[in-house]
Amino acid sequence: MNFSGILIGVLTFFLIGLFHPIVIYAEYYFGSRWWPVFLLVGILCMILSVRMQEILWSVSLGVLGVSCFWSIKELKEQEKEWKKDGSRSGRWISTKEESGEMRRWRYGDYR
Repeated sequence: MNFSGILIGVLTFFLIGLFHPIVIYAEYYFGSRWWPVFLLVGILCMILSVRMQEILWSVSLGVLGVSCFWSIKELKEQEKEWKKDGSRSGRWISTKEESGEMRRWRYGDYR
């Protein structure tokens, strides 16, 4: 039996899931200024992917590189969303963004 396909699928799912919070964190704290970092890491991963002999490492680095390239697009989209209406409109909200009213409603903190 060959479990390489299942392992590659799980690894791809994990890497894509890992990049979602990384992109949100990067955009929230640094804006879209981090896109060159994602570009360089993506290019490096693609170069290493082509040079790998073992298929599992090659595919893993390829998925990581494409995830970095996709993250650039997501950073730009989140920046547009922020500029469009001044709020994240249904996006992930951290406790830093919550207003005092929301905190009082959520935690019952009526000081």
